Amino acid sequence: MSSISSYSSSSTIASVSNDNIVDTVSNHHLSTSQKKQVHFKSSTAPPCGGSETATKVNPSNHISSNKPTRTIVLKIGTSSICDAKTHLPLLGNLSRIVETIIQLKQKCGYRVVLVSSGAVGAGLQKLGLSSRPSEKSAIQACAAVGQGFLMSLWSDLFGQLGQPVAQVLITRNDLSQSAHYINASSTFQALLEMGVVPIVNENDAVSQGEIKFGDNDTLSAITAGIVHADYLFLLTDVDCLYTDNPSRNPNAKPIKVVKSISDLRRIVDVSSSGSSVGTGGMETKLIAAELATSAGVTTIITSSTNPEKIVDIVAQFSNPKDSNGGINDEMDHIEQEKLQQKTSNSQVLCTIFLPNEYPMIDRKWWILHGMRCAGTIYIDAGAVVALSKYKKSLFAAGIKKVVGEFTANQSVRVVYEVEKHDQIDLPLINNGGHHSGGSGLVYIRGRDSFNCEKQVIEVGHGLVNYTSAEINRIKGHYSSEFEDILGYCNFEDVIGRGNMVSTISDEDINDIFVTRVSQNKIRAEQRVPVSVVSY
Repeated sequence: MSSISSYSSSSTIASVSNDNIVDTVSNHHLSTSQKKQVHFKSSTAPPCGGSETATKVNPSNHISSNKPTRTIVLKIGTSSICDAKTHLPLLGNLSRIVETIIQLKQKCGYRVVLVSSGAVGAGLQKLGLSSRPSEKSAIQACAAVGQGFLMSLWSDLFGQLGQPVAQVLITRNDLSQSAHYINASSTFQALLEMGVVPIVNENDAVSQGEIKFGDNDTLSAITAGIVHADYLFLLTDVDCLYTDNPSRNPNAKPIKVVKSISDLRRIVDVSSSGSSVGTGGMETKLIAAELATSAGVTTIITSSTNPEKIVDIVAQFSNPKDSNGGINDEMDHIEQEKLQQKTSNSQVLCTIFLPNEYPMIDRKWWILHGMRCAGTIYIDAGAVVALSKYKKSLFAAGIKKVVGEFTANQSVRVVYEVEKHDQIDLPLINNGGHHSGGSGLVYIRGRDSFNCEKQVIEVGHGLVNYTSAEINRIKGHYSSEFEDILGYCNFEDVIGRGNMVSTISDEDINDIFVTRVSQNKIRAEQRVPVSVVSY
């Protein structure tokens, strides 16, 4: 049985089961009917700023009052925790981060979650290894050795200031079921209400490749969504995002504000990989920013060498007209322009990603980002339009093919395969991944039985009502035929509209399909050729 283990600094162990500005048009892959949910807590937290030294925490004040507060998630990478060559811990960096977190809690009234990499790097040092192993089992062994040392280090540093901490190790499998996701959220909320600083890492010792988060940038974004954070800080070895690598190109310019990540990808090279002991890079940070901003979380990339400036950043970017002290759903275009101007003139260098205007509600965000896709369902043009434009359920009549084996209530990817005679030069991505092009579409590489490349557009993710075997039998049929085919009809639809998350916009649907609606029936055909720009 999967679990989320929690380790407290007081040795209590618990387990919970079951030019300078890129100013672009906001993404439209979310429906405007999906109104913003309450992701920002009303706050009575005082304004903060400056760099005063943190003082020791009064143990009697660990349990927070009933006053709601705002939440910050800080993610620190391996290169900021361990020396890349010796793998020794960078105690100066870690101490400054601890002091910054204490100041955020004491002076600013924030609740803070720390997502810490470094288990493998710490394990290399403890085991006397000079480089990261290539074998998966050896890497997991290093993580198992290093995680205990790393947690002990954090506990000692926070303990010097009387701040209790808790270890929370997560795998993607822990979040794949709704009950587990809710339990994880409840555990985080309980820890934060007790005044504890949760220290989160992926449980690398048991995580399998196909169900790993992949890097802690992604994990931090998932964590930010779980705790309904107001800010996610991705601390890295650069001050901000640049138009090019500043170490190679002296003309590279800093990017201060990002409204559309898909537009940002057109002008920024983020192909650099992570450090020799880490797994991330700037590309993984953009992916994390996409995940977090879709949940309504303001995401900021800044340097980990001077973490004290996080306090100044939070103070500077707080909107004085917002009672929550942050960027909220009521921020109009004038206020966004003011924020962008303020950021451009700021002496504190960072890149801020504005949250989506219409964030996803918790359940749909969990379906899209918290669950691992167990298979793929291919649908026809009419089903694409019905699902995404008219927000209908997915019925078996619109299903053409099923790939993979899955059970009911698992998440699947829903896709449309471009008709063979109309194939065009769509962006493709290797290794079974996906990429969001400038048009907002997601394209996936696939192959048919004749080993010919197929071009596939992702329509969305959804929770199925039937198993893959059952769907293979009822595909192309109406629900009135289910009794004859299966002997029962538990659901008329394969994916209910409440369990479907669309990732394709109305604008792109209009570009790709010709739609006709007559007598309450939706009919659609693919345009010839498809009018999509290639990148």
